[in-house]
Amino acid sequence: MGDKIPMKDVASNDDASNKAKNDPALMFTGEEAIKSRDKIQVRAITGQFTKFRKMGGWLLFCLFFGTSWLNWNGHQAVLWDIPNRQFNIFGITLWPQDLMLLSMLLVICAFGLFAITMFAGRIWCGYTCPQTVWTFIFMWIEKQVEGDRNARIKLDKQPFSPKKLGLRLTKHALWLLFAFATAITFVGYFTPIRDLVVDIFTFNSDTSTLSWLGFFTVMTYLNAGWLREQVCIYMCPYARFQAVMFDKDTLIVSYDEERGENRGPRKKTADPKELGLGDCVDCSMCVQVCPVGIDIRDGLQYECIACAKCIEACDSIMDKVGYERGLISYTSEHQLKGNEWKLFRPRFIGYIIALIVMFSALMYNLFTLIPVDLEVDRGRGANLFRENFKGDIENSYNIRVMNKSQHAETYVLSATGFEGLSVVGDTEITLESGEISQVPVSVIVPVTNLESRSEPIYFKVVAESDENIFAETESRFMGPRRR
Repeated sequence: MGDKIPMKDVASNDDASNKAKNDPALMFTGEEAIKSRDKIQVRAITGQFTKFRKMGGWLLFCLFFGTSWLNWNGHQAVLWDIPNRQFNIFGITLWPQDLMLLSMLLVICAFGLFAITMFAGRIWCGYTCPQTVWTFIFMWIEKQVEGDRNARIKLDKQPFSPKKLGLRLTKHALWLLFAFATAITFVGYFTPIRDLVVDIFTFNSDTSTLSWLGFFTVMTYLNAGWLREQVCIYMCPYARFQAVMFDKDTLIVSYDEERGENRGPRKKTADPKELGLGDCVDCSMCVQVCPVGIDIRDGLQYECIACAKCIEACDSIMDKVGYERGLISYTSEHQLKGNEWKLFRPRFIGYIIALIVMFSALMYNLFTLIPVDLEVDRGRGANLFRENFKGDIENSYNIRVMNKSQHAETYVLSATGFEGLSVVGDTEITLESGEISQVPVSVIVPVTNLESRSEPIYFKVVAESDENIFAETESRFMGPRRR
């Protein structure tokens, strides 16, 4: 653990504690924050990282709200159909038997998160995490209704009035409306969204659907509107174990203490060296723009979501006072000490290789997934075989065929393994999507073609619409003992 960046708990810092108490814009972490949570009013800031963050947010936004409305071959493109125990994703249907593929997808996502964290810290949280994106949307709504940071702080301090009530009701109504749209979309991934929307607005939804809609509306409203940074700080487990994945070359949002200290205000024309000051003018802008309310100047803290708002705020101040940018920046511990940053480290390379291997395996399994399942059981009975009136040997089997495609299909059953083999029974099986059929059949083989008491036999079902869609399995054919 010696090569890990230490995480700093600023709750024990008396200076930070006193400063936070004197300035409501500042908020530190730890036990004191749990005892008394000050509402964080985030100052708006613009810059290059904000553009990237908006791009990531819009991408997630469009994927979430747009994908549920996509159709594929006449069906909803992505639908987790729990009643029918199937997951439809762009023409591929996964069943409980295919849960290994879903497990593989989760493992890939986990390794991807590990790799991203090792490369650039908690950058996933700052740019594309749903909690962050939805919180920023709720903050934007709040800003449009109540005004900028100063106006919101002033409004909080004002006594109750009709104007304040109107603004608050408008804000919360818009929050609930957006939360309800989120709930509809989320539930729409588990029940056909077009039918869901019609049922909602024609008041035909069942109690279960309404209960889930209400649950997700309330949870979205609470998480993004009220809890906000508390979810990231106290509820998200990622905040707790992220440091294990850090090394000294991990890119993190850092304050250059050697350059910035000592902090203090000064005139723009003053020489900071003569005053014994560093480049930090102690404006607290980096704290005012932080969505989790920390002071990045106190060092690396697990609450930091690497959103880079403090970088943009600090750079804007440096531009105003005529100092070089980069007092707060994305950097690594090695770079802060003047060493060269290394991108390709053994563990990072290992993550990338593992991701490539697992993703390739997942894609191969998905694109070679057979949309039909075949199982064969020997018929139940007292005899393993019987001899018919011609002297041929007959075995009974139960054929179980499942249509795993998204449309009706007819399958042709056949068997191979012996000369003169014939199948007696229904060899054409028509199934609806997801339907399972059990068909009893008999296989007859001339006794002269049997070489031993037990020999392999192969059953195969082929789709009439496409001969490349087939499934086959092996069973045993039993006969009399050979002398």
